[in-house]
Amino acid sequence: MSSAQPNPSRILILDFGSQYTQLIARRVRELHVYCEIHPSDLALEAVKEFAPTGIILSGGPSSVLDADSPDLDPAILALGRPVLGICYGLQLLVKRLGGRVEAADDREYGRAHLKLEREDRLFDGVVGDHEHVVWMSHGDRVLELPEGFEVIASSGHSPFAAVRSCEAPIWGLQFHPEVAHTDGGQRILENFVMGICGCEASWTMDAFIDESVAAIEAQVGDGSVICGLSGGVDSSVAAALVHRAVGEQLTCIFVDHGLMRENERAEVEDLFREALGVQLITVDASERFLGALAGVSDPEKKRRIIGGLFIEVFEEEAARLGGAGYLVQGTLYPDVIESVSVKGASVTIKTHHNVGGLPENMQLELVEPLRELFKDEVREVGRALGLPERAVGRHPFPGPGLAIRIMGEVSPERLDPLRRADAIMTEEIRRAGLYDSIWQALVVFLPVNSVGVMGDARTYENAVAVRCVTSADAMTADFAHVPWEVLGRISNRIINEVKGINRVVYDISSKPPATIEWE
Repeated sequence: MSSAQPNPSRILILDFGSQYTQLIARRVRELHVYCEIHPSDLALEAVKEFAPTGIILSGGPSSVLDADSPDLDPAILALGRPVLGICYGLQLLVKRLGGRVEAADDREYGRAHLKLEREDRLFDGVVGDHEHVVWMSHGDRVLELPEGFEVIASSGHSPFAAVRSCEAPIWGLQFHPEVAHTDGGQRILENFVMGICGCEASWTMDAFIDESVAAIEAQVGDGSVICGLSGGVDSSVAAALVHRAVGEQLTCIFVDHGLMRENERAEVEDLFREALGVQLITVDASERFLGALAGVSDPEKKRRIIGGLFIEVFEEEAARLGGAGYLVQGTLYPDVIESVSVKGASVTIKTHHNVGGLPENMQLELVEPLRELFKDEVREVGRALGLPERAVGRHPFPGPGLAIRIMGEVSPERLDPLRRADAIMTEEIRRAGLYDSIWQALVVFLPVNSVGVMGDARTYENAVAVRCVTSADAMTADFAHVPWEVLGRISNRIINEVKGINRVVYDISSKPPATIEWE
């Protein structure tokens, strides 16, 4: 739980396992109000410590009718803070406060038409005065409201689609206001957060920088700090933020693990030594990393090996520098959410090398100033710190590098063609003016050989997959609709210029169900 956010406006989101929980947080942050996601069983004392201005109960896949369904401490509802229950959150409120919920004969999934039954400030200014489209996703429904509650809105299969308590600041919605498919959904959340809860729009990146600098100074004191610099947006912004806080106490270490993109090392050294004046040490550990990865195909093992070796190298450099005690990492909120199953009923998707992949006996204390931010917020911080656009506008690049863009074993024979293919793909999307409209673009080396024809001769060589996605925060993503002629140029150049590749495919899967990276 954060202790570095002194501003009084803060929303607590209790997660019951919904796929949309992170989206609720994004919508609240867009209002410039700070919020955090915590497990649904968060203890009452922890809630009091957080001191929320308002509380949102998320949806979830469970049924409140099940004996082992997620619950919350009912004393939380008696704190007097405004509460908004969404989907499962509504049903739990109804059950907890004495109403009745049943399994619905007609389940509602997807679009539904909402009819407002009476005026309520939760719906002030919402598009459509009487009836509009909302997004439903539920199998149970409210059968009877608790005493003291009344209906605000209904839908075809949900007579209690929106309700409120006449006695306490408690509201419930059967639909999901956080998704784009709900007309006026963001306004509904704004009405709750800004109107009902009375939050101030004080969560700005300038305020975040000031608070973070103070927190970093307090944590580090006069200690020496090293930063694991990859050249990506996250580590670059984290380094710049810590440098503002502690200046020459910070030494950045760029570990060339042999898994970087083309010309990555030169670009990182130029940016941080020349443009920003940060102390930078480059360590060539490529043979060490590639040796440890030899014969390893499992993606989780790759991540753990890389994460462990990173720390070993950092600790060795710290000792050489005279005993640095702190390690800066560019860990983001989505990294934490995906890596550690502490958010309600969510599950671990994959281990990020800088979260779940760290060794237990690590000697360095972590400094993670971006741990509560989404990617777009990180870019805002970078710009506010004065980083050039070539640093903050870069596509995300994973800490384990190209190792997790090779399906199967990592080797120089696979890295070299992948590195060149990736450079060609990037050149072509930049040339087409598409780079800034694409969230992330990558090439994946597939352990698949296929028959081809080159110069009238038969070939039996490797295939690569090109993946370009659009996203707002990496929690969800869709494939980018790259023009066919651009994809054609990418394919033609890779096949003609990269030895050993005779086939290029385009990945058109979304997240979910797929992740952005293949491993």
